[in-house]
Amino acid sequence: MAELPVCAINRCHLEALTGPLGIWQHASAAAPNTEFGYCTDDVARALIVDLLHARELGWPAVAASASRSLGFLREAFDLDTRHFRNFRAGDGSWNEETGSEDSQGRAVWALASAIGAAGDAQFAGDARRLFAAALPVAGGLRALRASSSALIGCDVALDTHLLDPTLRADTVATFEGLAMTLSNAFSGVDVHSDWPWPEPVLTYENALLPHALLTAGRRLDDDGLRQTGRWVLEWLMRVHMAPNGTFSPVGSNGWWRRGGARSRFDQQPIEATAMLLGCETAFREFGDERYLAAIEAAYGWFLGRNDLGLAVAVVERGACHDGLTPCGVNLNQGAESTLMWLITLEHVRRIRRETAAGSPVDARPLSMSVLVESRR
Repeated sequence: MAELPVCAINRCHLEALTGPLGIWQHASAAAPNTEFGYCTDDVARALIVDLLHARELGWPAVAASASRSLGFLREAFDLDTRHFRNFRAGDGSWNEETGSEDSQGRAVWALASAIGAAGDAQFAGDARRLFAAALPVAGGLRALRASSSALIGCDVALDTHLLDPTLRADTVATFEGLAMTLSNAFSGVDVHSDWPWPEPVLTYENALLPHALLTAGRRLDDDGLRQTGRWVLEWLMRVHMAPNGTFSPVGSNGWWRRGGARSRFDQQPIEATAMLLGCETAFREFGDERYLAAIEAAYGWFLGRNDLGLAVAVVERGACHDGLTPCGVNLNQGAESTLMWLITLEHVRRIRRETAAGSPVDARPLSMSVLVESRR
């Protein structure tokens, strides 16, 4: 199968979706639907996209957008409970006192990424202080995807030289606790079985879990975690691959319950991005080119190499449809979908450069560490 081109950066739709406080959560077709307001989940992802784009465009091109997102996360954080609120109305009021565990994990991941942001020491310092304030709650997360996000965030933060000794020690302790949470979740799972999964249903952002296991195994030099992550990721690669080699994730319309029928639609962009990030981490750890093929398959899903042969990404505007349905693409182009496409694109851009140049492989997750100043 011929290699697809790497598209140019296009921030048109990202800018169209951005309101005065951050990126709007939903869209009706290509227009932002302001009725549903904002959410911390998407603002955190938007900050990550800005950090990725800064590597190509320079910090001044994204500084205003990144600062807006960081300000949103600061306002989302409740100093009393040390939790982030998630859903926010268009007028700036908050719709809840405490957000989901997923929103806590995603915020921590984004803040860790921002600690090493080049070109703005004050921005990095603000992110570091908020990251430190959020650590106590991050260490107590129990939802597996939230724990995975927070663990990867701690890993990124530990790659910088910008943590003082106390914060570094706290981050290490949080990382180790989250790694134990994941290890315990998989402790009773036969990873060589036909269902090597710690839950009875395969749902969303599935490859995030083996991504975190691989990350934990690398930093802790724990071969058990590394191999569990590898086996689980490779199972996901198999069950998410169509006979013709295209990426075909479990659909959100029913998911896949163990022993039951797997839902084919609605396929979500977040599944392709999670798979790409997990396979990228595995490639950097093991050097097996099967992971590169899976990365290309996940990328191709956005560009029409999928079950319907339809492009999900809208390349000319930097947008992405909200999923692949039995009848075609979902015409709405909301924040999560668009951000997944933009993250995917930047990962593919860099890994293509690395493999073409034969440059040394950096084992860290790219999306969260492209601006980190120090390297292990």
